[in-house]
Amino acid sequence: MSEAVKKFKKALSSNGGEIVHEEYWGLKKLAYPIQKKSTGFYHLIEFKGPGSLVEKLEVEYRRDERIIRFLTFKMDKYAIEYNEKKRSKVQPKKLMEE
Repeated sequence: MSEAVKKFKKALSSNGGEIVHEEYWGLKKLAYPIQKKSTGFYHLIEFKGPGSLVEKLEVEYRRDERIIRFLTFKMDKYAIEYNEKKRSKVQPKKLMEE
């Protein structure tokens, strides 16, 4: 899993993106089985970048068989502000070893 995360972080930075924050959530139970799997590893990456980056990144997600689901969304200014306040109050979870 760490190999896949490194691959996508590299894809972000090489296409003009900037990683703002990331969290490793670990192994979680899925809400429903996907491809006969009931658990999966979750990793959150908050990033800034041009609009074309999202399309390139999602194509890479679809090509990688290790990724069974992904969610990409644009945060408005209120969500960004909320996340910054939340991060400043709470100690961040330990990130994966690189």
